[in-house]
Amino acid sequence: MRPGLAAAAAIITVVIGFHAAIWYSVRPEVHAPGVTERFSSLSFAPYSRDVRHPDKGPPVTAEQIRSDVNAVADYTRAIRTYSSTMGLELIPAIAAERGLKVTVGAWIDKDETRNAKEIRAAVDLTKRNPNVEGLVIGNETIFRGEKSAAEMAELIRKVKRETNTPVTTGEIWNVWLDHPELVSAVDYIAAHILPYWEGVSAEQVVDRSIDIYNRLRAAYPGKRIVIAEFGWPSAGFNRDGAVPGELAQANVIRTFTARAEAMGIEYNIIEAFDAPWKSFEGSVGQYWGVFDANRHLKFPLTGPIVPNTFNQTAILALLLGLVFSLPMLRASQTVTVSQGAVLAAAANGVGAWVALVFNHWATHYVTGGNYVTLLLSVVLLVPLVIVLLYRIEELAAVAFGPAPSRLIEARPAATLSRYPKVSIHIPAYREPPEMLKQTLDAVARLDYPNLECVVALNNTPDPAMVEPIRAHCATLGERFKFLNLEKISGFKAGALRIALEHTAPDAEIIGVIDADYVVAPNWLKDLVPVFEDPTVGLVQAPQDHRDGHLSPMHEAMNAEYAGFFDVGMVQRNEDDAIVVHGTMCLVRRAAMMEAGSWSSDTICEDTDLGLTIAENGWKTHYTRTRYGWGLLPDTFEAFKKQRHRWAYGGFQIIRKHWSRFLPARSRLTTAQRRHFLLGWVAWLGAESVGALAAILSLAFVPFVFAFGIAVPAHILTLPIIATFVVYVLHFIAMYRMRVATTPLRMLGAAIAAMAVQFTVAKAVFDGFRYKDLAFARTAKGGGWLSGAARSFPALPEAVVGGLLLGSGVTLHMTNWHVVREVDLYALALVVQSLPFVAAALIGLGEASRLNDFATWRAMRTRIATVARRLPATRPRAVAD
Repeated sequence: MRPGLAAAAAIITVVIGFHAAIWYSVRPEVHAPGVTERFSSLSFAPYSRDVRHPDKGPPVTAEQIRSDVNAVADYTRAIRTYSSTMGLELIPAIAAERGLKVTVGAWIDKDETRNAKEIRAAVDLTKRNPNVEGLVIGNETIFRGEKSAAEMAELIRKVKRETNTPVTTGEIWNVWLDHPELVSAVDYIAAHILPYWEGVSAEQVVDRSIDIYNRLRAAYPGKRIVIAEFGWPSAGFNRDGAVPGELAQANVIRTFTARAEAMGIEYNIIEAFDAPWKSFEGSVGQYWGVFDANRHLKFPLTGPIVPNTFNQTAILALLLGLVFSLPMLRASQTVTVSQGAVLAAAANGVGAWVALVFNHWATHYVTGGNYVTLLLSVVLLVPLVIVLLYRIEELAAVAFGPAPSRLIEARPAATLSRYPKVSIHIPAYREPPEMLKQTLDAVARLDYPNLECVVALNNTPDPAMVEPIRAHCATLGERFKFLNLEKISGFKAGALRIALEHTAPDAEIIGVIDADYVVAPNWLKDLVPVFEDPTVGLVQAPQDHRDGHLSPMHEAMNAEYAGFFDVGMVQRNEDDAIVVHGTMCLVRRAAMMEAGSWSSDTICEDTDLGLTIAENGWKTHYTRTRYGWGLLPDTFEAFKKQRHRWAYGGFQIIRKHWSRFLPARSRLTTAQRRHFLLGWVAWLGAESVGALAAILSLAFVPFVFAFGIAVPAHILTLPIIATFVVYVLHFIAMYRMRVATTPLRMLGAAIAAMAVQFTVAKAVFDGFRYKDLAFARTAKGGGWLSGAARSFPALPEAVVGGLLLGSGVTLHMTNWHVVREVDLYALALVVQSLPFVAAALIGLGEASRLNDFATWRAMRTRIATVARRLPATRPRAVAD
């Protein structure tokens, strides 16, 4: 085993060992009194987990009832039913086969025909089955508001005249305290005590329940009292201090049972089986059973209590952590110890999260709309996790990895044995003449003896834009060739193809700059020597801008661009996987011709050409040194249009090149394939998924407010928040370590980067809708296009962002029971609103005084003046 591989394996082993230690240390174990014999009684509803609703399905079969009776017979002395029709009338006779007592129920609501049928069936069961020890007429009928206490009292008196079995009704405990007339009518009190609904913590449940029982005894001395419903859910959302859970349920029920048995309290546990069909009873309705829906006991009745699936989840997390860490072995030669530890820790963290997701869906009942939630969570969260890992990997590489070695400025300076001819091509489409003249003058000042410049004006019919440039090229001399291409197709790529036709035959290197770029005199002198290596096909220099001082918005945009060129491009260059931009690049003519020259089947012809050159096996190089400065988009609308063009072009390139990323389909290395694919996923995929997830989250809000549908579980909302946190940490760390900027400019860059999320997502959506979109020129240089921008270019983002932010705040403020999932969902909505709000802020501030440095300078001066005028704090007098 080579040393690097051994070191990487050792790092992975150590991190996985630490991961295992964490699982071992957090393994919960609870001790509670055991159930020494059997439960006094269990609520019994013999419906299979496939039943959607008991009232809408066929009657329960004797086979199902017998199977369920056999499941509980060894664990309880009695059972309680809630209806006596639809097959449930078979329960007492079948329960008698196993020696179980039965308290039968008659369901009572506003349907009087059904009520009469239920009562007749229930009374008949008391007469035919000697094991029936009680008759419960109605279940929380008064609490639901379907009958008054007086009506129920009258109904109970009527039923009592028809049977010798004790008759009562089931109601929550405070109904009994509030209605003494009901107590007078029944043979015994059947009180429901479910402290979960009161927000009582699991630690206080038993004491609270016994206290309520004693209050009932004090209020009605001599009256028989049965706690007809007591329980705790094993899953679902918290309600104030009441937190459901597998261990909490076991501890609560076992402790209560021991206390009740010791005090001689009659009780019934709700319920025997989990009921997946009870999704309408909030997040906990399905999870009150002592048995799960498959009729497996959910916790032991004696001995220590541990989670049933904890060990399996831990093992799965460790295995996934190992699998996700394996790619590190392939890059073991370039990974440092610290970098490897971060990568392995991130891989194990994602492995733990995936294992917890699997455990969540394995231990929860997926019914109805939950299937949609599950599908969407997989579709949306998988790309987010990939992006999260990619950003952590980049952060680890920059913070702990080896210093960049392939940057041109990191290499020994080369000397030219000769000066190969360079042909600089400048395509121009309706550009302001004075701006283009500055570009040409800078080319004329280049400190390089063997060059030519081909200026290709395309589709520019206005003589006022054409003739000044023709004259200026003539003034600059024979090295400058002027082409007026009045009607050509293919936009910029078409102009560059024609420029190539007019290139000098002996030109070996093609340089491309945009019409607004002023280049440094040493551009060619410094970078052409790289082509002394005959395998080099392309050299790219970063873009930069000279008008960032115009406004805070321009400064923010410039800082946002800098992040890509100083971080992403540097890291990609280490694996020869840079993204080529159609300005400040030098291309070997032979590599360009082999790639087929400039292509017009994408609107990002530069990136397309660069990728093709890499696919053909040519090397590419990058420098961080700025050799040219262009102009920023004039407006936020132009900024968005430019980003839309880049993203849409990127989508076109994916569609065009995807097959060449397959094995043996090109000369791309594994590292190159990985950078290009993950780079696109991190940019196009993350922005698109983020915008889609935000819109879907917003679409779900009305259902939460209007219908009380449970919000997404924390296992789905936490990754959204975690991804945002990692994004913020990644952004701050990258800018602090790689970008020469200030904290305020960094904040502006973050706002600018977030502001185009919806634009990128729209571009990807357009990529699916349209095969080809027209090239849109970015307005620069104060031309007439900038004046055509709309007055408020961020209206869609403002609407969506306002709704997301307002929904999140409203959800939090109306979260009366402090449900954690609701607050997490609200926080996720607020986080998802930030990119939309960022766009709205830029759109609103663009035309305001806030987009003027003078305003901020004046504000800083006023603050300083006020601070000077404040009286100095005098020391307090000290008495002798």
